[in-house]
Amino acid sequence: MTSEPLLDAAAPPAPGRADASSRLRTLGSQWGLPLLSVVVFLIVYQLVAISGIWSETFVPKIGTVWDAFIDLSTTHDGVRGYADYFWWEHLYMTLRRVLAGVVIGVVAGVLLGLAMGSVTWLRRLLEPWLTFLRALPPLAYFFLLVIWLGIDESPKVTLLALAALPPAAVATTAAVSAAPVALIEAARALGASRTEVIRDVVVPAALPETFTGIRLAVGMAYSSVVAAELFNGIPGIGGVVKDASNYNNTPVVLVGIVLIGLSGLIIDGVLRAIEHRAVPWRGKA
Repeated sequence: MTSEPLLDAAAPPAPGRADASSRLRTLGSQWGLPLLSVVVFLIVYQLVAISGIWSETFVPKIGTVWDAFIDLSTTHDGVRGYADYFWWEHLYMTLRRVLAGVVIGVVAGVLLGLAMGSVTWLRRLLEPWLTFLRALPPLAYFFLLVIWLGIDESPKVTLLALAALPPAAVATTAAVSAAPVALIEAARALGASRTEVIRDVVVPAALPETFTGIRLAVGMAYSSVVAAELFNGIPGIGGVVKDASNYNNTPVVLVGIVLIGLSGLIIDGVLRAIEHRAVPWRGKA
């Protein structure tokens, strides 16, 4: 008597089900843990705020911070947002300044790094100056920029450009210097000119590290926003944070910090996506 074969309980799932399960695990690792960490942070923050350990002037409750965000988003008691601008108008002005400074700083930094990585004597000449500039906090030279350039947009954009330049230049210099010698020699043996070697061998090899430098440059510029908007910074998120801190308006300061941080995360995500498309070979043997 023959019996029908039973289905193996340990049989692997169907391909479609396996793909769906893999996608869910990937989404969980990408978004689940970060969201969980945010929830835990908010719970701990709220517990500290309601515990009374510190005055609400210093640690306002989440509801108070949310009310400040609503005030920044609406017209209330005849007041439009904060200092007559809504939060997105402040953020737009800050992002415009950051964009201008980052473009100038990154372009100059990448070109400088390419030159320094290719010409040894130029690297030895300029590297101490880059290190000197990188070690300076933004406030150390911002007041000098104000004296030289006034209090309009020029010192702000210049400060952000100076903050973005060293990371881009240093990363590009290191990446160019580390370009594979074997590939360079092979290209030269095949008759490639110096320009062709740099274009077809050095630049592609340096791109991954250069993108890392660009991301660091954007972060450095963004971390200098409050300093850049110390004078005549409204409209601007950094200006809002500075002005609100003068009056111990902690809820508005926290709203500004959160807006700067979230927009920074979005910008970094966009740069990661661009890097993934521009350098698809990164991380592959």
